[in-house]
Amino acid sequence: MTVQTLNTHLQTGATHVCHCWLIRRPDGVDYGFTDHDLPLNFDGMAFLPDNGLSAKAISSTTGLSVNNTEALGMLNAQAITEADIDAGRYDKAEVTMWLVRWDNVQDREIQFRGSIGEITREAGVYRADLRGLTEMLNQDQGRAYLRSCRALLGDGECQVNIDDPLFHVDVPVGEIKDQQVIGLELPRAFTPRWFEAGTLIVQSGDAKGLVVSIKSDEEVGAVRQITLWQPTRATLAEGDTLRLISGCDKRAVTCREKFDNILNFQGFPDIPDDDWFISVPRSDGDSDGGSLTR
Repeated sequence: MTVQTLNTHLQTGATHVCHCWLIRRPDGVDYGFTDHDLPLNFDGMAFLPDNGLSAKAISSTTGLSVNNTEALGMLNAQAITEADIDAGRYDKAEVTMWLVRWDNVQDREIQFRGSIGEITREAGVYRADLRGLTEMLNQDQGRAYLRSCRALLGDGECQVNIDDPLFHVDVPVGEIKDQQVIGLELPRAFTPRWFEAGTLIVQSGDAKGLVVSIKSDEEVGAVRQITLWQPTRATLAEGDTLRLISGCDKRAVTCREKFDNILNFQGFPDIPDDDWFISVPRSDGDSDGGSLTR
C-alpha cells in the first residue's frame, strides 16, 4: 500500500479514486462495498458495487472529539438484510473505509476506522451511525475497586475453560414461548440454577450466532426452563441447537466453590463497606485493634 503515490496521483487534478468499505461483524462475517462501478479486490477481500452503499463526509478533528460519519444503503437480500439488522448482527461491527485508486488498488489510504452505532431503517434504506476510534475516550477506563469480580467468565483474566463439559452443554430447543422462555431436556444432570446469569449461544437455525444473557434457570417437572433477559432478536424454532454456558454471579464464594478459580478472582471481597468508614468504638464491642472483617 503506497499512500505517497496516491497523494501524487491526487495532485494531478485528474483522479481515478473511489471509496471502499469493509464491514466486519462480531460473528466474523465480512462484507466489502465500493462506490466504484466495478468490483475491486485487495487484502483478500472483494469490494462489490451493487449494494447501493454510500457515506456522508467524515467529520474529523485534531482534538479528542469523536470522528463520525453516516453510511446509507439499500436493504439487499444478498448483503445487508433487514432480518440481520433486526437480529443485532451489525451491532458494534467494525468498519474500515479507504480512499482507493481504482486503476491501481495498491495506492490507497485508510480514511476512517471505527464501529457501527445506531442503525435506523426507513423506506427500504438503512442509516448506520459510524463511531470513530476516539469514541472509546468517552467511556470510563481503568479498574474499579468492588467486592464483585470484574472479569468475564472464560476471558483472559478469569481463565476458566468454558469449553470444559462441566461448564457448558449443547441441547436442542424444546418448547419456546415469546422467544424468551425456553423449555429444554438436558442430556445430563446439572445443579439447579447452574446456568442462571450465564450465556446462551444459538448454534443453528435463523438465529445462529446470537448471544443472549440468561435471567433464570429453573426445574419445572422434568423440563429445564431457561428464561432470557430479553427475547432473541431472530426467530428460535424447536430443534434449533443452543449452547448454555454456566452462570457466574461475580461473587468470591461462587468463584471458589463452583469454578475452583479463586486465585484468578478479580474483585476485592474484603474491601470495607460504608459502615466501616463511620464506625466508632463501642463499650459493648471488642476494641483490640483486630480486623473489622472477621
